[in-house]
Amino acid sequence: MKTALGFTLTVIGLLAGNPVMAEQPSQCAPHLEFVAPKLHVQGDVDFCSEFNGQVVLAVNTASHCGFTPQFDGLEQLHQKYKDKGLSIVGFPSGDFRQESSDEEDIAQVCYVNYGVTFPMVSASAVTGDSANDFFQWLIAETGTQPNWNFNKYLITADGSSVTHFGSSAAPEGGKLEAAIQSALKDAGLL
Repeated sequence: MKTALGFTLTVIGLLAGNPVMAEQPSQCAPHLEFVAPKLHVQGDVDFCSEFNGQVVLAVNTASHCGFTPQFDGLEQLHQKYKDKGLSIVGFPSGDFRQESSDEEDIAQVCYVNYGVTFPMVSASAVTGDSANDFFQWLIAETGTQPNWNFNKYLITADGSSVTHFGSSAAPEGGKLEAAIQSALKDAGLL
C-alpha cells in the first residue's frame, strides 16, 4: 500500500508541475553523484547515467600545453576500450594558465584539431579549494592533486580504488594502459 501511495503522490506531484525526488535509493556509486556542463554545447554530463559500472579515466586538460598532443593517445584509448567498459572524461582547466578562457576555442582544439569524441566538460578548477567536487574527491582518494596539465586518474568500476598517473604518463603502451587493462579485467569487462 505504501508503494502505491508513494507512486500516486509522485504522479500527482508531477502532474502539478512539482519536482519530486525518487523514492528509490540511487543505483550509483557515491563518486558518480556528479553532474557537469558539457564543453561548449547544451546539456550536462551526468556521471551516474554515463559512467556507472565503467572504469573511468579522468584527465585535467589544457589546449596550449606541451602535453596537449596526448589528446591523440587518449582518443586512441577511447576508441580501443570504449566498448569494453572504459570511459574517459576530460576536464579543461586554466589552473596552470595554459587553457583558453573561451569555450569555443577549447572545443576547437579538442574536437576539431584532435578529433576528441570522449566526453569533455566545461572548464573548471582542478586544484586547491576551488577544485570542482569530482577533483576534490580524486585528490582526497589519492592524496595527489594535479601539479600540471594532463594528470590522469584511473578509477575502478566500483570506485573502490583510484590510481594517479602524472602528466608524462603516455596514454598508450605503458603503465597507464596496462593499469586500464587490469582494471577492466578485475571488473569482468575485458
